[in-house]
Amino acid sequence: MTIEIDNLRISFGDKEVVKGVSFNVAKGASFGIVGESGSGKSTVLRAMAGLNNEWSGRIAFSGENAPLYRPPAFFRKVQMVFQDPYGSLHPRQTIDRILSELPLVHCMDNIDDRIAKVLSAVALPMSARFRYPHQLSGGQRQRVAIARALIAEPEVLLLDEPTSALDVSVQAEILNLLADLRVERNLTYVMVSHNLSVIAHLCTEVGVMIDGHMVEQVTAEDLRLGNVNHAHTRELRSLSVELEEPA
Repeated sequence: MTIEIDNLRISFGDKEVVKGVSFNVAKGASFGIVGESGSGKSTVLRAMAGLNNEWSGRIAFSGENAPLYRPPAFFRKVQMVFQDPYGSLHPRQTIDRILSELPLVHCMDNIDDRIAKVLSAVALPMSARFRYPHQLSGGQRQRVAIARALIAEPEVLLLDEPTSALDVSVQAEILNLLADLRVERNLTYVMVSHNLSVIAHLCTEVGVMIDGHMVEQVTAEDLRLGNVNHAHTRELRSLSVELEEPA
């Protein structure tokens, strides 16, 4: 599924927080948006996901303009993985109940088989199925959050800082998992992060945001080589400890 964002503008009251952002993502590609807190990057993602209806401009998936209010079928094709895996999972529901919710809402069949397959896809044991979120580690919880998105069999995953709440060693595991899933399932990714090395690890194209503007779009390879034009991109690059080659 391709993605087209054209002149996206978002305001909260009188304050415009996203100011004419545009970018395209090819089917099966991965696009990262990097910026400091308050740059507007997560606000862009929430509008794409249908979680914020106060926007103007164009958001299109596979050439079809997305309405302000999305139909239920949209949420089978486009799923979001949130920053905090503990906060995004209901603490009083088992993993089985959490993973069953979307298939039940969309009247999907073979729910038991679907749960088993997505648990396997994110490398979680079947014993995790009837546990509660607090009984799992942070990395396991984020794997559940990814599984919950995958069970809808989407074409697009929107990733809102999916590793920022995790230890560095676990971050790498989740990034490698996401990279493998994108290839295996031909998924299209848009990920936001304040961490340039995380973005460069997973995404081949990167948009840099500051104060609601996307000031530069550059390949991850050019980021590594330092072939960038905007002063803010150079600043973010200098603050990044390491731009790792993809595993």
